[in-house]
Amino acid sequence: MDQALKIIEKACYLILAIIGVPVNLLAIVILSRGKCGLSTCTTRYLVAMATADLLVIITEVILRQNIGSHFPRSFLNITPVCSVIVVLSRAATDCSVWFTVSFSFDRFVAICCKKLKTKYCTNNTAAVVLATSCTFLCIKNIAFYFAIEPGEIINHIPWFCYLKPSYFVQPGWMGFDWFDTVLTPLLPFVLILFLNALTVRHILVASRVRKGLRVQRKGETHIDQEMESRRKSLILLFTISGSFILLWLIYVVGFLYYIIPGAIPEGYNDSDYIFRQVGFMLRSLSCCTNTFIYAVIQSKFREQLQSVVKYPVTSIMQLLQRHN
Repeated sequence: MDQALKIIEKACYLILAIIGVPVNLLAIVILSRGKCGLSTCTTRYLVAMATADLLVIITEVILRQNIGSHFPRSFLNITPVCSVIVVLSRAATDCSVWFTVSFSFDRFVAICCKKLKTKYCTNNTAAVVLATSCTFLCIKNIAFYFAIEPGEIINHIPWFCYLKPSYFVQPGWMGFDWFDTVLTPLLPFVLILFLNALTVRHILVASRVRKGLRVQRKGETHIDQEMESRRKSLILLFTISGSFILLWLIYVVGFLYYIIPGAIPEGYNDSDYIFRQVGFMLRSLSCCTNTFIYAVIQSKFREQLQSVVKYPVTSIMQLLQRHN
């Protein structure tokens, strides 16, 4: 069981590394072109989410789970280096999560708050929200650099990264740990569920009112453009946030199970520990799904995707024709 789980883990993280980088790069390139029929505000949030997901794949999946574990004596496992990687990985994960929350709140305002929409749902506001949250999360995670100590010292070189024992007993570090826990993933999980519930409630009420108005205007057959626009926004919002909730669910449940009672799983043969590792893998998978979501529900994104994929082939064909 021990070896089988290790093999499965390595295979999963290798697949995530192979898939995660190109799909997020594609999303960044296509969305940045601004030809997907989305507002500039929405586009900015989606590009930021794809960038954060790409950084998670690079720092957590490639550097830590693939290179770091396959080559334990590489320079990436020297304590100062792996400490920096830990900080970058945690900051990227926090940004990925909170950019999803920011996007959910932006769509909530756009759909449910008409008066606030014109002031909040702008390109400048999105830039300020993203920059502020990114700066705060990066500064917060610098603390982990000072919470890490080497696992062993060989020829005066510190190797590997482990949390200091004082991290689990000193009041300052324990307070920081709970703050970090609430910040990611507990608070975002609750906020996304809450915002989606409010959005659904608002849409149900609004749809009843608009249906009632249409009944009073029996002679009119025009399409309700506002409801159609809201429907597209809802599909995008619920698929992204729903994917996030589903893929983070096992991690959050396992996290609560281990942290609150203080249970610590030991060894790969422990079914609870296997559950926890599956949660980690699904959490990493959440950084690869948004591009597929865009491709499924956004027809203009599919058109741009085909254009980007065909571009190298058509360029080569044109060069060959010119040469001939």
